Amino acid sequence: MLTRRQYVPLPEWAIPLCYAIAALFAGLAVPRLEHRFLPQLTSSLNTAVGLTLLSSITSGMIALTGIVFSLALVMMQFSAVAYSPRLVLWVSRDPIIWHSIGIFTATFLYAIGAMAWIDRAGSGRVPVVSGWLVILLMLASVGMLVALIQRIGLLQINRMLAFTGNLGRQVIEDMYPPFETPSSTAGSHEFPSLAVVQTVGHSGAPQTLQGIDVGTLLALAIRSGGTAEVAVSVGDTLVSGTPMLRLQGGRDVVEDKIWKKAFRVGQERTFEQDPKYALRLLVDIAIKALSPAINDPTTAVQALDQIQDQLLRLGNRRLEVGAFRDAQGLLRVVVPLPTWDDFLRLAFDEIRLSGATSVQVMRRMRALIADLIATLPPERHRALEHHRKRLNITIARAFADEEDKFEASVEDRQGLGTARICR
Repeated sequence: MLTRRQYVPLPEWAIPLCYAIAALFAGLAVPRLEHRFLPQLTSSLNTAVGLTLLSSITSGMIALTGIVFSLALVMMQFSAVAYSPRLVLWVSRDPIIWHSIGIFTATFLYAIGAMAWIDRAGSGRVPVVSGWLVILLMLASVGMLVALIQRIGLLQINRMLAFTGNLGRQVIEDMYPPFETPSSTAGSHEFPSLAVVQTVGHSGAPQTLQGIDVGTLLALAIRSGGTAEVAVSVGDTLVSGTPMLRLQGGRDVVEDKIWKKAFRVGQERTFEQDPKYALRLLVDIAIKALSPAINDPTTAVQALDQIQDQLLRLGNRRLEVGAFRDAQGLLRVVVPLPTWDDFLRLAFDEIRLSGATSVQVMRRMRALIADLIATLPPERHRALEHHRKRLNITIARAFADEEDKFEASVEDRQGLGTARICR
């Protein structure tokens, strides 16, 4: 279902900021409350040892914070170079990174506040509660450092591909009903007789369409008495003047700014309503691995494993869900969504061309298409047969030697593993 999420996610930079504010408040309040209400509770440590302990923790937190930043930068740089620059956004949003920075900052700030109350006014006291809180924060910092180092394992190719595939599987599950669900696609006869009475265009700097709130569009279309045809797809880049919506056959014109409230735009693509984005990232990883600079066809084969799963799930879903009607059955909103052909073109064409001379990639692609034909409903077979034909033409053109051509035409799920008899 195309709908806008009602919550606004907390920006990543706000996470360490919240930790810092909480630590400053606690550093000012907790030692003061302890001094006033628990004057008899003192530590057996002398003031020199207490100051040395807290000052060591304070300086150590600065070093750990530097390590966190270094690891974060390495993770983002590595993912951009080895996989895809579009994955940098999702790696950088890992909550472990930002919570680690927050806990290290909180430990540093609270330790400074606790140090101010050691030997306060020559009392010779070392606060017990504040001291233990610093120790607990330090242990939490060590735990977050271990978790952050473990997170580097995400950069392994299998985990990165699985991470991307999981995001794609989630959006497919959320957007598309089972294949048995009746199609809601509008008939082409419903549009020609309706005149366009209003066109809503984008204004301002280029931005990416991240989501559409169909509920809002449906209510506005009913209010206007017409049919709202969305003119852009989720994932499109909108430049000034790009038509976003056309109102057909309406009686009342709604202000453009009200229509625009149903569109969420931002600086980058997101997965929420963009089922092609996960495929885009998987294809990016595959074709980068097939580039002459890297020349790693095995990574491309592993990306094709995830691509097959995405296509299998899409093929078993009803993709024609872009028409929305009111309670009386009148067509009110039409949203363009990717077709089965669109998904296959994105999944196959670039990898087929980039890996045309790789026996391993050609064999894996033949096995992928054969498996989809054997599994998916007959309605999906025609497009798959077309891409199998294109794959055969590519093999015939790329390999001059007949034996190489035969080897590349074998179906093999591992690329170069266990061959199957070609169908």
